[in-house]
Amino acid sequence: MFRMLTKTSVTLGSRAAGWVRTMGSHQLLVPPPEALSKPLSVPKRLLLGPGPSNLAPRVLAAGGLRMIGHMQKEMFQIMDEIKQGIQYVFQTRNPLTLVVSGSGHCAMETALFNLLEPGDSFLVGANGIWGMRAAEIAERIGARVHQMIKEPGEHYTLQEVEEGLAQHKPVLLFLTHGESSTGVMQPLDGFGELCHRYQCLFLVDSVASLGGVPIYMDQQGIDILYSGSQKVLNAPPGISLISFSDKAKHKVYSRKTKPVSFYMDITYLAKLWGCEGKTRVVHHTTPVISLYCLRESLALISEQGLENCWQRHREATAYLHKRLQELGLQLFVKDPAIRLPTVTTVTVPAGYNWRDIVSYVLDHFNIEISGGLGPSEEKVLRIGLLGSNATTENVDLLAKALREALQHCPKNKL
Repeated sequence: MFRMLTKTSVTLGSRAAGWVRTMGSHQLLVPPPEALSKPLSVPKRLLLGPGPSNLAPRVLAAGGLRMIGHMQKEMFQIMDEIKQGIQYVFQTRNPLTLVVSGSGHCAMETALFNLLEPGDSFLVGANGIWGMRAAEIAERIGARVHQMIKEPGEHYTLQEVEEGLAQHKPVLLFLTHGESSTGVMQPLDGFGELCHRYQCLFLVDSVASLGGVPIYMDQQGIDILYSGSQKVLNAPPGISLISFSDKAKHKVYSRKTKPVSFYMDITYLAKLWGCEGKTRVVHHTTPVISLYCLRESLALISEQGLENCWQRHREATAYLHKRLQELGLQLFVKDPAIRLPTVTTVTVPAGYNWRDIVSYVLDHFNIEISGGLGPSEEKVLRIGLLGSNATTENVDLLAKALREALQHCPKNKL
C-alpha cells in the first residue's frame, strides 16, 4: 500500500512539474499596471450636459447591493417590476416591453434590426444626429432608406410626413422625439394615426425626452418606443428601455429572414424577460446591478408622478431660458413651442470658442456642459436639466459660471 501511494505521488509530482514548466514556459512581457495600485479617484461634478446625469442617492445606493444570479426568481421579480415601471413611463399596456442590455443607441439598433429586412422601404426624419444614425444603420441592413432632411433646429409637420408616406410607401417611419443634438422637441400627436393609414409602423426615439416631456405611447399610436437610462431617469448609462405594439410584434415575428444580430433578437429577449409566458429562457447574462439601479429610478419617478416630473422640467427650463437671455445669450431653437425641455441648445456667442467656455465652467465650477454634436457641432452649447438636476438652484449655479466664463474667456476680434 505504501509503495503504491509512493508510486502515485511520484507520478503526480512529475505531472505537476510538467504543468508548472508549461505555465512558466514564457516570461510575462506586461507588468502589473502601476496606476491600478492606487485608489480609484472620481471628481465631484454637477452634470448639466445632455447626459449622463447625476445619479439620485437612492439609485447610487442600489448600485452597492449584493449580486444575485440573473436567472433566479428574485431577479425575475425585479425584472417584472422594471417592466411595470417602463409601461408607466411609456404609458403603454404592451406585453412586449423590456430592457436591452446596452445604451440607447443599442435600443435603436434593436428596433431597426428586428423591424427592417433587406429591401424594406424606411422613411427617416433626419433633423439631427439620431435620424442620421438611424439612416446609416438601416442602410447597413440593406433597407431602402428615404431621408427627410431638415436643417438643425427644425421639426416635421403632418403634411410633410404624409407626402413622404405617399411617395415612398415605407414599412417604418422614424422620428426623434427629443433631438439632443439640436434641442428640438418633435410633436407626436397625429403621426401614429397617419402612419397606420398608410400601413406603416411608427418608431420613436425618446432617449432625451422620456420623463421630462409628455409622451403617451398607446394613445399617440406609437408602435415602437425606446429610451435610455442615463438622462431624466438618473440611472447609470448602459441599459435601455423598449416596447413593441402588437402590430410591431407581428412584423418582427413574421420576418422572412432572421435579424442580423443574435444579441438583439427580440424573439429571444422576449423569452428572457417573461414576455412569452412564465418560462424564461437564457439568452445572455443581464447587467444585474444596473437593473437594480433602473428599478429604483423607475420607483422614484413613479412616486413623484409623471405629471409632476413634466411640470418640474418645464418650469426649470423656462427659468434657465430666462437666465441665459439675461446674459445676452441666444437660444438656438427659434420656435418656443418646439424647444426641448430637457436639453437646451445655445448659439455659441460671436467671437468665442465653445471649447473655452466649456473648459472654464468645468475647471472653475466643476459643472459639465457640452458643445454641439453632428450637424450642430461648432454651432451650439448644450445644457441639460435632467431628472433631479432640473432645479432653479442648479440653473443659478450655471448662470454664475457662464457669466464668469464670458468675462474671462478670450474673445476673437471680428
